[in-house]
Amino acid sequence: MIELAVTLPQSLTRFLQATVEGLSLAAIYALLALGFVIIYKSTQVLNFAQPALLIFGAYMASYLSITWGWGFWIGVLVAIALTAGLGAGLERVAMRPMVGKPVFAAAILTLGLDIGIRVFVNDLIGVNVRAIGDPPEGGFGAPGLPWPQLPWNWGGVIIQPRSVVMVITTGVLVMALLYFFRRSRFGLAMRATAIDQEVALAQGINVGGVFSMAWILGGAMAAVAGVFGATAFAGLSASNAIAALKALPAVVVGGLDSINGAVVGALIIGLAEAYTATYQAQYAPWLGSNFSQVVPYVVMLLVLLVRPYGLFGTEEVERV
Repeated sequence: MIELAVTLPQSLTRFLQATVEGLSLAAIYALLALGFVIIYKSTQVLNFAQPALLIFGAYMASYLSITWGWGFWIGVLVAIALTAGLGAGLERVAMRPMVGKPVFAAAILTLGLDIGIRVFVNDLIGVNVRAIGDPPEGGFGAPGLPWPQLPWNWGGVIIQPRSVVMVITTGVLVMALLYFFRRSRFGLAMRATAIDQEVALAQGINVGGVFSMAWILGGAMAAVAGVFGATAFAGLSASNAIAALKALPAVVVGGLDSINGAVVGALIIGLAEAYTATYQAQYAPWLGSNFSQVVPYVVMLLVLLVRPYGLFGTEEVERV
């Protein structure tokens, strides 16, 4: 353990430790929330198959890096590519025929896809916890690129290197997505499709390609979140998919069609969950030992009472 000679009050140490844990959770929730938002913005369908994409990506990373011995980085990168490909396949085979059908029916179909894929992957995982691990001590697959394995102790606040990497990686991906949507040609096409699919089609935009790209990005985000979740929670098990369900409140809080809102919502949900887990047993033990697992949905309900479209969501105006 790398220790820094800093002395902090116990109350501050406790608060900062909860904040670190909350930011780690927020990084995972943000990636999943981005997948929800990207697909919803482009297709107007809420993708309930995100948990399946998460668990599939994490399993493939574990299988390729550990079982096949490909190494951490190659296994993770190939797993992300395979999950993105799975997302594209689901869109082309299952979701494309639903274009023009009621949105509710398409959402129910994604729920069925989630159940089918998760049952299959859960059978492969079994009852044991699969390891994914950290990059080797030598660095990013090559000497001279350090990857610290030991946590940092800053005045009693334990910071895992993987937590720092999770937060930084999520920040980089968010900035890259914002640039992609605002500056790239295909990103502008996705924004136009999100505004009006019929007008975008009339302007010569490949709407089908936009749908596929949305699912590719959603699958890639879910795979990265799955890898982060497996490393943060000391392994991969069938229960890891629950993280994707907690990301749904983050999406609703931030707004279903807002990338910025997805990040803000993830921060709110992650920090609320971590602070509740830290302080609830002391100040409100009557709520039960696992109340922190319910907090994301409580926050979601409270926000919906005040802002039905989320903090940054676009309010629909109906003309009479």
